Amino acid sequence: MLRLPIRTVATSVATRNATLASSSTHAQRQPALLKRGFKLSQSRYDCVITATASSSSNMAMFSSSSWNWSDSNKTKTSSSVFDKITPSLISNSDPASSTATAETAEGKIQREILDKCSELHSSLMPMNEKLRGPLAKHSDRGTSLPFVLLVGNHSSGKSSFVNYVLGRKVQTAGVAPTDDCFTVIAPGPSDVDQDGPALVGDPDMGFANLRQFGPTLIHHTQLKVRSDIQNNNFMLVDSPGMIDSPVSAGGMSQYGGGAIMDRGYDFQGVVKWFAERADVVLLFFDPDKPGTTGETLSILLHSLGGMDHKLMIVLNKADQFRKIHDFARAYGSLCWNLSKVIPRKDLPRIFTMCLPASSTTTSSTDETGATVPPPIGSGLADLHQTRDDVVAEVMKAPKRRIDNVITHLNDSVHLLLMHARIVEDTRSRYSRMVWENRVQEGGTLATGASLTALGMYFSLPVEFTGGVVAATVLGVGGMHWYNSSKLKAHEDNLLTPEELGASFQRTHSREVSEADEFTSSVWQRIRDPLMVSLRTVGLDNTPTVGSKDIYALNQILDEDIPRLRRLASPTHFGSKVKGT
Repeated sequence: MLRLPIRTVATSVATRNATLASSSTHAQRQPALLKRGFKLSQSRYDCVITATASSSSNMAMFSSSSWNWSDSNKTKTSSSVFDKITPSLISNSDPASSTATAETAEGKIQREILDKCSELHSSLMPMNEKLRGPLAKHSDRGTSLPFVLLVGNHSSGKSSFVNYVLGRKVQTAGVAPTDDCFTVIAPGPSDVDQDGPALVGDPDMGFANLRQFGPTLIHHTQLKVRSDIQNNNFMLVDSPGMIDSPVSAGGMSQYGGGAIMDRGYDFQGVVKWFAERADVVLLFFDPDKPGTTGETLSILLHSLGGMDHKLMIVLNKADQFRKIHDFARAYGSLCWNLSKVIPRKDLPRIFTMCLPASSTTTSSTDETGATVPPPIGSGLADLHQTRDDVVAEVMKAPKRRIDNVITHLNDSVHLLLMHARIVEDTRSRYSRMVWENRVQEGGTLATGASLTALGMYFSLPVEFTGGVVAATVLGVGGMHWYNSSKLKAHEDNLLTPEELGASFQRTHSREVSEADEFTSSVWQRIRDPLMVSLRTVGLDNTPTVGSKDIYALNQILDEDIPRLRRLASPTHFGSKVKGT
């Protein structure tokens, strides 16, 4: 078990001497992290670690490379990866000091995990650039704070939910679409608003890569810094409400890929960019449009695919139903529409909830004066319990950041490793034919040169020698032209989906024979980008992938990532000693 040194600051000489005496043996022990060669250092991910509580004062601090916000008026709780700290980690009789030491230890472990993940991910980028790999540019750079992404139909309650979580009104809510921007809401000491160019241009916030989607998106992005909100260590990102426009209306027939630019930018691509970096993704539906908005289902299919581990589907405003069969019809309609875009028998859990509204908890009268029964939400306490569950998951965003960063690293290594192995297999087959052609041309040239030398040695007629030289030149030239044409055809054949698929089966024969679904899913993700990359660069210009490169990637998968998983996992009876 990981044992950490404890340092206690006393307020009296006697207490200090006693503390030094009791901690002398602990000071000789080095943390297991340092023994494994890790280096504790401050990084841009420090914002994931909240302030450490002490027995004399409480202070909350958010720190990044350019932001330094502090608030000494409120007491903030510490967030960590571990749900529990084993009592043996702490050997101090003062409960407050023990808590502070435990939080400091956890904070060091969290920073170490994030630093190590950042270091390993950065080490992948040179190979990715050399091979034109599947990893996005600057994908090793995270956002300054963990964040939660909210997407869904317009008037589905996203903005109201944001206000509820923050504990104050930040977003404007309404039945009609009220906002056409991606709004980043971050904690800070005072209320400040920034436009899109300032947000994207900030080198420390982590949103600089949004430039790739063009100026229209940049001008439809904004930052809101707010004080006195309940989330002090993560951000919320509210998205424009989704609605079918005339060019995309038409139902399921429009789901077949292709970026629809009716917003002036690739909305699906932007949502995917945010979702890949988010720690929790909430997809909102409402009773009026339970999954019938084509754009919402298209986003679920094309932008949120493969993110089930952090995606939560929410049917909001369930307290609006007056009759139970209305609720059943809406819920069934949502499940029916989701089944068309989720290729599985079992649908994910749908969080049916409502936000508190005192005006809907009593009976009322309609225009004719007849009494309208109260909504079913007033009689269903589980709606409020589900809301609390969703809010609890949102509040776990800083904890999820640790696991998501490791998962992102693991995913990136698998993508790059498969890309590299198939590239090397395809390049080696092409190179083999290149060398065969060179041997043929070189053999023909050597034969002609030998005949020419023999003719000159035996003083044969000049006509013979000249004929041999001419025949050699024409033969080598014609053979080079023929081989070049054949090589070009061979290259085109190697880059067909069938041949790349055969290369995948050769390089991953064991996984294919075992019907490994994970390997198959990775191949489906890199196949088309790999084909485009190789056709763009050409096999002539494709660099060699050395065995050391493959070994380094396997080392990350086999050694580094399992070690990081052990550090991040909560203590349980089946866990090994952390840091090993």
